[in-house]
Amino acid sequence: MKSKLADEVRLKHILDAISEIEQYTENNSIEDFNKNSMLKFASVKQLEIIGEAANHISEELIKEFPEIKWRNVIGLRNLLVHEYFGIDIQIVWNIIVNDLPKLKIQIKNVLDKF
Repeated sequence: MKSKLADEVRLKHILDAISEIEQYTENNSIEDFNKNSMLKFASVKQLEIIGEAANHISEELIKEFPEIKWRNVIGLRNLLVHEYFGIDIQIVWNIIVNDLPKLKIQIKNVLDKF
């Protein structure tokens, strides 16, 4: 059974991974991202970590915070791991720019309730 303490640790892993991606991509454009294989690889790896951590969040917490698109986060991880060579970098960039800031706020809000 997954515990509240384990949930807290995993939520912190998600925030840490988001922070890493923010640091990697700060002051970079989609063009920079596209040209830099190390930047792409590191960012994709952190997205995988986010999805893996989300996959181990307890069902109780998932039900308590349905506004977070847990299944999408986990699904992205699965896609990145299993379809690595077919990844659309534009979609990854859009997730980093548009979705991660929202997820960061949502995860912080969850952690505030611990």
